[in-house]
Amino acid sequence: MSVKKITGEVYLKWYEDMLFWRKFEDKAAALYIQQKIRGFLHLYNGQEAILAGSLLAMNPGDKMITAYRNHVQPIGMGVDPRRVMAELMGKDTGTSHGKGGSMHIFSKEHHFYGGHGIVGGQIPLGAGLAFADKYLENPNVTLTYMGDGAVRQGAFHETLNLAAMWQLPVVFIIENNGYAMGTSVERSANHGDIWKLGLGYNIPCGPVEGMNPVNVYKGVQEAVDRARSGGGPSLLEIKTYRYKGHSMSDAQHYRTKDEVAEYQKIDPITQVKDVILKKKYASSAELEEIDARVKVKVNECVEFGEESPFPDASSLYKHIYDQENYPFIKE
Repeated sequence: MSVKKITGEVYLKWYEDMLFWRKFEDKAAALYIQQKIRGFLHLYNGQEAILAGSLLAMNPGDKMITAYRNHVQPIGMGVDPRRVMAELMGKDTGTSHGKGGSMHIFSKEHHFYGGHGIVGGQIPLGAGLAFADKYLENPNVTLTYMGDGAVRQGAFHETLNLAAMWQLPVVFIIENNGYAMGTSVERSANHGDIWKLGLGYNIPCGPVEGMNPVNVYKGVQEAVDRARSGGGPSLLEIKTYRYKGHSMSDAQHYRTKDEVAEYQKIDPITQVKDVILKKKYASSAELEEIDARVKVKVNECVEFGEESPFPDASSLYKHIYDQENYPFIKE
């Protein structure tokens, strides 16, 4: 297993990245209340360790695809966060020129393939990306994320079957935050160990504690190494927790404030901060400088979004077809 050393530099990057993602989402929530962001808005607060740990395990050229809780993943993959904020606000400078919105962030350039509003719709697409890499003999791996509710879709099982048959270089990652919208795992199946669904397809599978990026990194790195070396797919159930509702319209009647407070005691950002201070990777003053830098960066994203124009009505039918590769298609 090609384990990377988790240095002080890694911890500091994790801290700044996760803090930025958290504050970015908080600002998006505020803009939604001000009606500057419309439609749906699904926030990632609490689940940041999954992205932080996963990114460390990835190589350049590796791909990522996920569901509709997808604002910060493209940022982690290198997309300009100002363009993500602009997309949330429906502006022409957004990643999809304001036409994708919250649930459909996308950047082929940065190997981020969405952002999918159909529950489980991204799962077979992730296997398809991996199939392409295997067919073209590229040394890349695709990380395919889904929520705990998506595993009840038939496409999940069909995809696992094909991925196992064809030994595709794909890692299926279930972000089990406890609730499929408002339905707990315990109320949707006769067992709570979702990772065991991989056993039926003879796929390496297992649980990962997902509130700490170190644990996530180790679990994902092992699966990525297996896929890259020709060992086929893996299924990971990363157990995490979302601090916000399923979306901004979620009243959260299915859980108590005490339950949320318990998980906030193991907040991934706090865990990383504690290690930084304990091991003296940085002082409190230096962390405050990071906090200030993050605040400025978030404000720059908002400024960029607010100052950007809405797409012109004349562009309604633009960007529907790939005219570069299919010039005979007229828009």
